[in-house]
Amino acid sequence: MSPALYARCLRAVIVREGLRFVHQRERFFAALVRPLVWLAIFAVGFRAVLGLSIIPPYETYILYEEYVVPGLVGMIQLFNGMQSSLSMVYDREMGSMKTLLVSPLPRWYLLLCKLLAGVLVSIAQAYVFIAVAAFWDFRPPPMGYLAVLPALVLSGLMLGALGLLLSSFIKQLENFAGVMNFVIFPMFFASSALYPLWRIREGSPWLAVVAGVNPFTHVVELIRFALYLQIQPVSLLVVAGALAVFLGAAILAYDPGRGFWARRGGPAEQG
Repeated sequence: MSPALYARCLRAVIVREGLRFVHQRERFFAALVRPLVWLAIFAVGFRAVLGLSIIPPYETYILYEEYVVPGLVGMIQLFNGMQSSLSMVYDREMGSMKTLLVSPLPRWYLLLCKLLAGVLVSIAQAYVFIAVAAFWDFRPPPMGYLAVLPALVLSGLMLGALGLLLSSFIKQLENFAGVMNFVIFPMFFASSALYPLWRIREGSPWLAVVAGVNPFTHVVELIRFALYLQIQPVSLLVVAGALAVFLGAAILAYDPGRGFWARRGGPAEQG
């Protein structure tokens, strides 16, 4: 198969995901409402009770609103990764994904196209939210808006790969909401998205350990440091390693000889 065929497939999947996003305007606004509620309402209360010392990457004292923005950017990508996996389950039930997965292109490439399309959508949402956050005096260095792009790509790929992996185990669309809640809320709240790890450690050492090994914590810190033109090497390694594990497991789960398709007798018997 020629490179043009691979490029045509990637373009088709990205355009389809983009059109779905454009036609579902409520999805765009929902992606912004969740973090804006935290920024506009909850942050006001937390500012009064949660003092923040000077911690990297900050070089001075900051308001709570400035601290929480990278965590809310991570929230957007986390929800978008789960939303992409929901569309996978829907497409699989309706038959369009089944048709795609029996095409002559490699299964791993098809999943990667779907993953990249979802990441592009999440990056657009993240930048819109960062722009809106300026109304709360969130102003990182000008180059930070560009420097954060690789962090958004890597973290979006990791969270999207997690969504792909989950979608391979969800057999019915009705079961998805419970799985989303089981994954999203523990990952988000047991992280450094809303409060620093040293604050968590003061209140609960065991929860600090959980937050320290939570991949979403490292997504948030990777974004936080990138916005201020710094690299957090531990977070970079953890996010890259989690991406490799989640994506590898998702590819295996969608393999015709195992995973969902083997259990259901789908395209595995056709391929």
